[in-house]
Formats: sequence, structure tokens, C-alpha cells
Amino acid sequence: MLQRDTNCLQPRMPQSTKTAVMVIGGAEDKIHGRLILQTFFQRCGGSDARIAIIPSASREPAVIGSRYHDIFEEMGAKAIEVLDIREREHGEDAVWQAFVEDCTGVFMTGGDQLRLCGLLSDTPIMERVRMRAQLGEITLAGTSAGAAVMGQQMIAGGGSGESPNRSLVDMTTGLGIIPEVIVDQHFHNRNRMARLLSAVASHTDRLGIGIDEDTCALFEGDGTFQVIGKGTVTIVDPREVSHTNYASVGASDPLSIHNMRLHILSHGDRFDLHKRQIAVPGR
Repeated sequence: MLQRDTNCLQPRMPQSTKTAVMVIGGAEDKIHGRLILQTFFQRCGGSDARIAIIPSASREPAVIGSRYHDIFEEMGAKAIEVLDIREREHGEDAVWQAFVEDCTGVFMTGGDQLRLCGLLSDTPIMERVRMRAQLGEITLAGTSAGAAVMGQQMIAGGGSGESPNRSLVDMTTGLGIIPEVIVDQHFHNRNRMARLLSAVASHTDRLGIGIDEDTCALFEGDGTFQVIGKGTVTIVDPREVSHTNYASVGASDPLSIHNMRLHILSHGDRFDLHKRQIAVPGR
């Protein structure tokens, strides 16, 4: 069944070789069609790709780094370097900085987003990765924890299965790659809608993006993103919210949020981040 679904998606796989920022909901297919990983590989330049892998979110960085190294090596990448950053001073490593300056793609793995930010934020390597990604010089991908860190505001943790409330989500500062979004990952797979709603209620100037497993929001340089993969991307847009009781209720009291806008996007759908609307081809 899973293989059949993958084959259905393959003909619509984006063929562009332009750089992008790929925000992946986690558990992307690493064995069969590898739709998302193949898209990242192509966006990095295919056989000319020079890929830096950052496994710092993982408690087993050598293992997870090696796994992705083998995948991209099998695909035919020209050069691959695992930046096994385990201390903040490693973020100043001259050899790794030189590779980041010359690479065409960076892949941040899953694990713990607090660990990833703690090790990487404000280091020379991460600052250069962020700048090159925002300038469109490289393709940057993050999966699971690597996706959670993309916004300026980051979900550090929280619960599920409750009504939205202030205590349901822990917020902190992310890496600011795409500052205007708040990302939640493993979204429907772990029942995180209420968590994302709670996060957005506290930051109504941001756009909430919940990404399912084996699903990616692929951000282009024109301010739009395309959904690829098997699941959906949920957009929670608070721009027209008329009322929330967030500031006036207790931490565990249920939240009221009036006039919240919701979009559910599946494979091939596009969204305009700046206009806050579905992007219709040809318009």
C-alpha cells in the first residue's frame, strides 16, 4: 500500500533545480521512492551536489549522520560532509566553515530541537547557513527537530489530546530561517493541532504550519511553498483573529480564538506566504 502511494506521487515530483528551504515533518521515506530526499538531492545540484549534514539534534549524531551520508552517497552526490557538532565551539571549526561556504545543500536531521538550537544558534557556521539559505545560494532542509527550528519562534515541546490552552505548548527562540512561521512536525500523526493553535494564539503575528510525517513544505525564493509527500500541511492563519482570551485566562484554562483561518494542503498544493492565500497556478 505504501509503495503504491509513493508511485502515485512520483509523476508530480518537482523537477526544478532551483534552491529552496525544505521543511519536513519527520519520518521521510528513506527506503523506497525517497521522494522528499530525492527532491532535496536534485535541488542541491544532483550529481554536482556538495551536501553538509548536521546531525546535532540527535543523541546519536554519528549514527544518524552516517545514515544520511550513505543515502546521499548512493544518490551520487559529489561531496558529503557530516558536521558532527557536539559542542558550541565546534560551530567555529575552520574546515567545516570552509565546506559550508562551498556547499550546495545543508540537511539538518531530527532529534531534539532544543539541543540543536543550543549547539548551533549564533555560531559562525549556523549564521552562514542561515544567510546563504535566505539568499538562495543553497538548499536547506530540516526534518522533525530540524524543521521545528526554522521559525524565529519555536515550539520546544508540549502535550496533545487536549483543548488549546497556554500550558499545552512551550515556546522559545528558533534559528529564524523563515522568521514569520511557527512550525510543528509529526503533526496529525501525533495529534498536535491543539498545540499549534495554542502556539499561534500567543503569537498572532506569525503563521502556524503543521507538517505531517513524510511530508514537506518546500519554500521557493518567490515567497510561495509547495507541498510534497504523502500527508498534509495544515496552515493556521491568525491574521484576521477578532478575539482571543489568551492574556486573561489561567495557564490550564481553555482558549477562545475567534475567526481563525485554516487551510489543509496536500501534495502539489501551493501557498503564498506573503499574501497568506492559496497560490493558484497561472495567476
